[in-house]
Amino acid sequence: VCASNDNKVLYDFFRTGEYNKNRAFHVTVSPSMDILISSNLERLLAHMGGQAATKAEMESLNKDGVYHAEITEKSISGEYATEAETFAAIKEVSDEIARVYQDTGYVMDTHTAVAYAAYQKYKAESGDNTPMVIVSTASPYKFTKDVMTALDAKYADGDAFALQADLERISGVAVPAPIVGLEHRPILHKNVCEKNEIKEVVKNWLK
Repeated sequence: VCASNDNKVLYDFFRTGEYNKNRAFHVTVSPSMDILISSNLERLLAHMGGQAATKAEMESLNKDGVYHAEITEKSISGEYATEAETFAAIKEVSDEIARVYQDTGYVMDTHTAVAYAAYQKYKAESGDNTPMVIVSTASPYKFTKDVMTALDAKYADGDAFALQADLERISGVAVPAPIVGLEHRPILHKNVCEKNEIKEVVKNWLK
């Protein structure tokens, strides 16, 4: 199951065979999934259909923002989770889904929550109850404020660093050593530039 957030370009692709980046871009609480172009999918297409076909598809994507591909890998299902479903998966306020936090105390980060919510939707749609491994690649401490807000709306106005103590208490997992005291460390990189200035800024750095 390939899970997406509100930027569900992969969900649409696995459902229809059309990849179309000509759509609105959504900033979400699962930013690593905030994409309109997936480089990993390009690798999968090359594996399934060969490099020549993939090259033509990528050229179409660059030119028109869209391409069509025959999906031969039927074992992949696209699913997605909205922001509300992502937050619900973290706290598990719905009786329709398994209650991981309620039953085990495990606190998911926002990306794992997208995957978990997508899995529950897949299971409800397909009736497939095969045990599934959900790949979690991030710590909830990376998204402390959003995770805590999902658990209780009272944390929405809290400071992300201050909320780490609450997350430690709730999750039973210690704050990772690399981020302890991070808010007190000096800011080393302060340069900011617009997208169209990147080339010139890099050239100046290289001088």
